[in-house]
Amino acid sequence: MEVLHLEWVDQFKTEVMDFKWVVVLDFWANRCGPCRMLGPVMEELASDNAWKAVKIAKIDIEWMGNEPLVEKFQIASIPAVFILKDGEVIKPIVWVNPKDVYQAEIAALLA
Repeated sequence: MEVLHLEWVDQFKTEVMDFKWVVVLDFWANRCGPCRMLGPVMEELASDNAWKAVKIAKIDIEWMGNEPLVEKFQIASIPAVFILKDGEVIKPIVWVNPKDVYQAEIAALLA
């Protein structure tokens, strides 16, 4: 599975809110050094969870079509990662963390 790059609110609804399992949602920007550091972690999570009921999705906060999502999630600093299950935010995780932190959250929700 590849990381899903969301660019429109309608895409967010179908790919995230209507998905009935776990989504790791990464708010980022290309100009953000820590966001770029987190990118490979998200790629590894996508690969490690390819055959599970998990999606890894990224939202570029600088993309104009994503402004409503930035407001909805009240993004004040990036990177900001949200763990969702069945379209509901379970846990926000701010800043860069090791892959194991995100994987533990995924595993707990799939158990």
